[in-house]
Amino acid sequence: MVRLIMGEKGTGKTKKLIEMINTTAQEDNGSVVCVEAKSTMTFDLHYHVRLISAYEYDLSNYEALRGFLFGLYAGNYDISHIFIDNLFKITGGECNQAADDFLNELERFSNATGVKFTISVSGDPALATDGMQKYL
Repeated sequence: MVRLIMGEKGTGKTKKLIEMINTTAQEDNGSVVCVEAKSTMTFDLHYHVRLISAYEYDLSNYEALRGFLFGLYAGNYDISHIFIDNLFKITGGECNQAADDFLNELERFSNATGVKFTISVSGDPALATDGMQKYL
């Protein structure tokens, strides 16, 4: 399962994501991971959540982020949910085919492993590509 939370800056995406992360961490039996551009949510997240700063690992494009996420799972099969805050800020991406391809790869990975992905994206939902629309 891949879920996309999309909205303009200041619409409460991160607040909603934090609530979802904390609820999942308290209710889920697996490991919960959150990847964000920089460690700004450190004090907002439940202590069971593994918070990762993309900046520290130079995850500046889709290929690097995909490899990193798949590698996380390879090292810990207990991961049940991965949250990504502000995908475009991490990757420098935008609403285009590259974003579609990334989301589709995550969907294939999710179907094969059972890992759920929830991703926030800053931008007007009306600008989302058809590929992105199916995850909204």
